Amino acid sequence: MVVTLGPTRTEENFVADVAQTVATDPGVLWVFVVDNLNIYCSEGLARWVAKTYDIEQELGKKGGMGILHSQATRQEFLLDRSYRICFLYLPKHTSWLNQIEIVFGTIARKVIRRGRFSSEADLREKLMSFIEYFNEVFAKPFRWTFTGRPLTT
Repeated sequence: MVVTLGPTRTEENFVADVAQTVATDPGVLWVFVVDNLNIYCSEGLARWVAKTYDIEQELGKKGGMGILHSQATRQEFLLDRSYRICFLYLPKHTSWLNQIEIVFGTIARKVIRRGRFSSEADLREKLMSFIEYFNEVFAKPFRWTFTGRPLTT
C-alpha cells in the first residue's frame, strides 16, 4: 500500500488516503478514529462519503446550509454509523492519542528504524518481543492528575 498522506496533511491527501484504505476492502465497516483537525471533517471528505454511498440528500453549501454548512454539520454527517464509512472524533484535548504517538515513536526508533527483517513474520516477532520487554521493564502504572501536578506512581 502506498501512503498518500503528505507532510502537510491536506484535505485532498486525507480524502485520497481514506479512499485508498477503503478500497482495500470496500464491503466492510470502516470506522476511522481521528482527532479534531479540520481536514477530518472537511467539505471534500463529506462529499466523497456521500458520493461513495450514493447519498441522495442535499448536501447544501459550505458556509450556507445543509450538511456542508459548517464543520459541526459535516462532522455530524460523518459520524453517522448507518454508513459503512464513518468517523469517530476524539474529544478535544484528549491525552491518550498523544500517548499512542509516543509508543509508536518509541517502537519506530527502537525496532523499525535501521532494523533488518527477513520477512513479515520476522518483523512481527521482533515487534512483539520488544513490546513484551518494554512492558516488563519500563511500563509502570501512574496516577493521572488533571491539575498539572507531576505524575506519581
